[in-house]
Amino acid sequence: MIRKTLAATTLALTTLTALPAAAEIVTKSSPHSVPDTIDRLESAVTEAGATVFARVDHAEGAANVEMELRPTTLLIFGNPKLGTPAMLDGQTAGLDLPMRVLAYADDSGMVHVSYHDPATLAADHGLPDDAEYLTKMTGALNKLTDKAIAE
Repeated sequence: MIRKTLAATTLALTTLTALPAAAEIVTKSSPHSVPDTIDRLESAVTEAGATVFARVDHAEGAANVEMELRPTTLLIFGNPKLGTPAMLDGQTAGLDLPMRVLAYADDSGMVHVSYHDPATLAADHGLPDDAEYLTKMTGALNKLTDKAIAE
């Protein structure tokens, strides 16, 4: 019995230490509707020379299966000049690239934009903490989301 308990405890501790750290999420409030916020973000992204890969309307997806979800839209975009060096340093970074920003309305109707802090890519994928592309990604996400939520 003691041996089984010790084995279970060891397994639980090993599992807990093997779990990746949760990515830090940056959230900003938007004075615009979800569609307007995403439109503004998409414009900022294309003006900056990045590529928009997809726009995912989660509320529309929910409606397609007869469920209701507050406005929630994801924009997936990137710039291979930033993403490729990250994947060369740690190919699993491709799990978190291209970059993604979520715009959503909370239960009080307030609109927010959220994204993972690119610095978490270093820890999650073994990238150098001081990689220039991480600094550039962080700056780009901050500027782009600021444009999306500007009044």
